[in-house]
Amino acid sequence: MKIGEAINTYRPQLNALWDKKVSLTKQQKELQEKRAHSADGGEQYAEEAATIELTLNEVNARYDETKAYFEKVMAAHTMAWNAEVSKQQGDAMKEYGEDMAKIMEIARRISKGGIVPYKDEKKLMEYSMELYMSAKNLAVLAKEKDRQKYDSLWDDDKEKKQYDPQGAADNTEINIEAPEVIDVDSIGTGGTE
Repeated sequence: MKIGEAINTYRPQLNALWDKKVSLTKQQKELQEKRAHSADGGEQYAEEAATIELTLNEVNARYDETKAYFEKVMAAHTMAWNAEVSKQQGDAMKEYGEDMAKIMEIARRISKGGIVPYKDEKKLMEYSMELYMSAKNLAVLAKEKDRQKYDSLWDDDKEKKQYDPQGAADNTEINIEAPEVIDVDSIGTGGTE
């Protein structure tokens, strides 16, 4: 099962179990009040109280089991999400390092008197006007016959990688044994036995 499927399956199950717990706890308190104010000590409510107690115990057990599973699923989701974000950050740092190397190479080429494409000069100016001016000043000292023409270091066709941490996390397979999905309203009525 994929993590996204598990979340979509077990979140409603967990919410339904919680709602059932709240409802049964409320019924239990109301019944305790009836028993306390009853003339015969509430013996007529004893069977109903026992049924609610047993049902509440079963709901609590199923809630705890589902909650433990759901927490594992969410931890796996977080790990998959973080792995995708780390990959994205690693690629960004790699790209930044490559860009810095290109900028330094452009500055070197200009300072040696080379002719570089305008967009490369522009990238150098955007990065550091001081570095650009220093390279241009050094270029004045270069000999006219040593001038070399260079192609651009930036590839216009380079596609940006698309990252989707949510999609990557949701589509990760999970191998955790899952509890049974049940009809919560059937608990205590003999429907789950």
